Amino acid sequence: MSESNRPQRSTKQRSALKDALEGAGGFRTAQELHDELKAGGRKVGLTTVYRNLQALAQSGEVDVLRTAEGEAIYRRCATNEHHHHLVCTECGTSVEVASDEIERWAVRVARRHGFKPVEHTAEVFGVCSTCTY
Repeated sequence: MSESNRPQRSTKQRSALKDALEGAGGFRTAQELHDELKAGGRKVGLTTVYRNLQALAQSGEVDVLRTAEGEAIYRRCATNEHHHHLVCTECGTSVEVASDEIERWAVRVARRHGFKPVEHTAEVFGVCSTCTY
């Protein structure tokens, strides 16, 4: 059984991390999640947070993106379906979007450059309407 197909062991730390992700409402760094867990009285090491985030991302339970600075940010998936994200660079709020237009564009661009499309991700970073006003 491959590592990504192996059932994940439920631990108190993983459960606490899932709760923190659920309550976050947007993308968070591993350090931010670690700080939130510590502030809530949870004893979870930063290495444990990173390890669990990686496992949750591999299982599809967590979305992981890279900021413009290259830092990984994480968010609990709202859907198991293929989707993309709009992410506010000010407050971190994110919206999951599905778009046939994006799917067609990805296939068209891949083929134009001689690629057989296998998978893709698309994230749009900007400023949400709440932060704009």
